[in-house]
Amino acid sequence: MKHVRLLTISVLICLVSSLPARAVETIKVGAILGMTGPASFLGAPEAKTLEMLADQINKKGGIKGRKIELILKDTGASPEKAISFTKQLIEEDKVFAIIGPSTSGESMKVKGIAEDGQTILISCAAAEAIVNPVGKYVFKSPQNDRFAAIKIFEQMKKMGITKIGVVSSNTGFGKGGKEQLEKLAPEYGIQIVANEVYDKDATDLTAVVTKLKAAGIQAFVNWSIEPAQAIVIKNARQIGLTVPIFQSHGFGNIGYVKAAGGAAEGVIFPAGRLLVADSLPNNHPQKALLVQYKKDYEARYKEDVSTFGGHAYDAFMILVKAIETAGTDKEKVRTAIENMKGFVGTAGVFNFSPKDHNGLDLSAFELLTVKGGRFVVYSDKAAKKK
Repeated sequence: MKHVRLLTISVLICLVSSLPARAVETIKVGAILGMTGPASFLGAPEAKTLEMLADQINKKGGIKGRKIELILKDTGASPEKAISFTKQLIEEDKVFAIIGPSTSGESMKVKGIAEDGQTILISCAAAEAIVNPVGKYVFKSPQNDRFAAIKIFEQMKKMGITKIGVVSSNTGFGKGGKEQLEKLAPEYGIQIVANEVYDKDATDLTAVVTKLKAAGIQAFVNWSIEPAQAIVIKNARQIGLTVPIFQSHGFGNIGYVKAAGGAAEGVIFPAGRLLVADSLPNNHPQKALLVQYKKDYEARYKEDVSTFGGHAYDAFMILVKAIETAGTDKEKVRTAIENMKGFVGTAGVFNFSPKDHNGLDLSAFELLTVKGGRFVVYSDKAAKKK
């Protein structure tokens, strides 16, 4: 009987040891991005960046032994699809967190869903209204549009510009920027004498820029993220409107410059430092990260890095840092993001707080211009020499 008992135990040990090891549970991260359609200049590089980062982290063994399972959803910049995908990711896929959407309009539509679902959402869109008022679970990685407007007006004041035009797209981003420009202009002694809104899908905006020219403006601001912003520039120069053109931080993809061609020369706009990473001094706190991300992205995808891919980089790495710090308890990770300080990203150095779910200030922006078809740091001296 003793031998039978021993034999049975031996068989059980063999059976247990032959069973496959239970797979370690992944960390599901959803991403709702406008990879196609009018916001593809934003969403496509964002999606590529997330795929690259997930691959890099998983090849190193994941986060504390748990690999990232990235679930990408293409909204085509449709708020309706963004709503549907957000619900799906929360209710069906049970994701740990969501990155995106790409646009402000979509982000405003889904922020309430993330709050109700108690799911961390880190938007890749810029409108300050996404995180103001502050929600418990919603954060964003791009710089605030208010700071972009301030950066533009500071430069206009230096140039003695007091009479301007504003054109903006009929999107959440366009609306948010328009409101900031209107609100802040008086503080800088600037009068908006022409204020036009155009359709995001427009293919000819000659009528719009003709109104600007008739108003006798000294400069104008074009606030958009869609390809139509390049058409505004082309049409303005075609009708002989030679005043300085300022763009929002939504201009940070070289594709817009290529679309506008020679008309883009001299355009001035605020942006993060990713687009001019190589020209930064070696001791700049962001340089090493910016250069490495640029190198990795361009080697993998054979295309120029963009500000927008950088927003996805920041959102993803902020989430990774929080998980490394707090583990995989969602509430602890949320708290870790909310209290994260000194996090160096592509958009700047983030310092979150319970009252600030963006964590960036005016210093995150650099004023850039287009020279020889490329982005360079804007210089007053260089501009005067032209």
